[in-house]
Amino acid sequence: MAFADNLKQIPGVEGIEKLELLDESGKVVATLENKPGKAGSLAVYNHLLERYLKINAAAAMEGLTLFAEHTSDAEKNPGKHPNIDRLVKVIEEGLSLSAKITRK
Repeated sequence: MAFADNLKQIPGVEGIEKLELLDESGKVVATLENKPGKAGSLAVYNHLLERYLKINAAAAMEGLTLFAEHTSDAEKNPGKHPNIDRLVKVIEEGLSLSAKITRK
């Protein structure tokens, strides 16, 4: 399924202003804001956090599937899709990220 189709299958993020990803020490490692062009990534990460409670290897693998065609583009173009690159890093390095969500 395409990324746009996958987004229709997961909860929307209308009530979320931003999501801050935290490493194991509690340091903010990334911020996903609810802005045009970024809301899709926010929706994927929010869905993963609702399902897995953390961004771990299992969550990251599902995330790569949800990003669909963008995942293969990220593999061909490192740095172009930082939110996908982060999921790959979670898998490769065995990371576990938590989050702080700011609601509107």
